[in-house]
Amino acid sequence: MKTKQIIVIVIVVALMGALLARPIKGLVEENKGANASASAEASSAFNLQTVSDMTKQSINGSLAQEITALEAKVAEADGEEKLTLLQELAKKWDDLAKYAPQGFIYEEMAKISPKFEYWLKAGDAFRSAYTNLQDTAMATALNQMAIQSYEHAAELDANNLDAKTGLGAAMVTGTNNPMAGIALLREVVAKDPKNIQANKTLGLFSLQSRQFDKAIERFKTVVELKPDAESYFYLATGYENIGLKNEAIAAFQKSKELAADPTLSQFIERRIEELSK
Repeated sequence: MKTKQIIVIVIVVALMGALLARPIKGLVEENKGANASASAEASSAFNLQTVSDMTKQSINGSLAQEITALEAKVAEADGEEKLTLLQELAKKWDDLAKYAPQGFIYEEMAKISPKFEYWLKAGDAFRSAYTNLQDTAMATALNQMAIQSYEHAAELDANNLDAKTGLGAAMVTGTNNPMAGIALLREVVAKDPKNIQANKTLGLFSLQSRQFDKAIERFKTVVELKPDAESYFYLATGYENIGLKNEAIAAFQKSKELAADPTLSQFIERRIEELSK
């Protein structure tokens, strides 16, 4: 498995505890004070250089040196050459599943050449970064930057469903008006009932708010369209919370089959054993 796939699978178990312990309302109220100033402070407190320096501390030394050398080339370049080097730099971070610096890179590319694609990728990277971040201040700032990036993307293509999905998801966790974000996601599903990302995001929010029946319907749609270990895990969690043990066990088994990762597999085996008693 690729490094980024393993990382995503391993965090599923930890993420479920946070999802079920912190409903949407709690998440929003907890961030009220921080959200007011995050947008203004984000550019000074967190930028490509500072985030890159922090992230390089967590990777292999030789890889960090390669990235530093490439960053030096970027600093000396301009125009199309700079865009090419930035794209190469973004790929290196993507291979390492380090999304925060990747978000800033795509933001920089969008400022050089304001394309929809760059703003959308910036939003996606920022959202991936803050979703799994323990640093609350940084997560709040990246959440705001995701919103701003998606807003820029939507300005360039108001009908794009990917931009609306990303913006809706970021608004739920990063503003004091989560229902506006949910409304955007529902708008996406109304136009495209089989939109995987929108259904998955709404399913997660349903788990957060303990609306397990709704979560089950969302994840059933997702696994019918594009089955993956994470979605089956969430589907199983929904079933478990409404007392459908057999359905939960079956979904956990599918998650285990698709995961092919020892950490998640062992956890699922324990869950199945407990449900089978």
